[in-house]
Amino acid sequence: MPPALSMNSLSPALSPDQLTIDTPEQVAIRFPVAGLGSRFLAILADTIVQGVAYAVLILVFVLIMSSAPKVAGGSLSDTGEKWLIAGLLLFHFLLYWGYFALFETYWNGQTPGKRFCKIRVIQQSGRQISFFEAMTRNLIRVIDMLPGFYLIGVISMLCNRQHQRLGDLAAATLVVHERAADEPLWGGNGPRTITAGAFETVRPEPVFQHRDSEPDLPADAVARLTHEDLAVIDRFFSRILDMELDTRARLAERLAGQMSLKMKLSAEIAMKPEDLLEAIARQMRAQGR
Repeated sequence: MPPALSMNSLSPALSPDQLTIDTPEQVAIRFPVAGLGSRFLAILADTIVQGVAYAVLILVFVLIMSSAPKVAGGSLSDTGEKWLIAGLLLFHFLLYWGYFALFETYWNGQTPGKRFCKIRVIQQSGRQISFFEAMTRNLIRVIDMLPGFYLIGVISMLCNRQHQRLGDLAAATLVVHERAADEPLWGGNGPRTITAGAFETVRPEPVFQHRDSEPDLPADAVARLTHEDLAVIDRFFSRILDMELDTRARLAERLAGQMSLKMKLSAEIAMKPEDLLEAIARQMRAQGR
């Protein structure tokens, strides 16, 4: 079986605007960092959405004022005025402060504007941001906006390679471009890898071929693996539901290659990467390891 690819063979040299994260499986995941242009378009789109929401709010306010029961003098009662003011303040708070934080928390790091521009907010570790990071970065937005047109935020972005405004620095987040569409990276014309959002073939022939009935692995080959190898495989399967398909496929490909080398498998053993890893874990547990 051909040796596993080194990380240097997976992609060309990194650009300054690219974030590289090393996973516990020793696979590098690369995120193209979003620059000023794409982030400006995203905030412009979000501002338009907020403007439409405010226009709807004003329309609702006018309708309520015109249809609400009046007291003597043609005005609302004190109680009605208090409830109306409270409702307006709550809506304004949610729209101004909660719009970005809630969307980024529950919409996978994206607002409508960010989704339109195909960018998202992530933690510096590469994980999805939580409500705490989303709220932190957006509470400091009011500082980034000073003295107008996000001047402080723009200066901050120009002063660091990862284009982080003050809110990003405080919350340890950054904005990246979405990568290419999810698809399996083995079979067909061979495994593929993501580099700066584009697929690039890295090997002409697939290492693993699908087989309906997959044979058991040789016991002497599985015996060459250690408890640490099983722990790495278990950690991979515990995280696959949180991974994008392209990342999951790359990790499976890399891990399967490493395990195959350790086991010194013969070339006729042909499985898909995840099937091979599952077979290894199953047999190691069957052997009481």
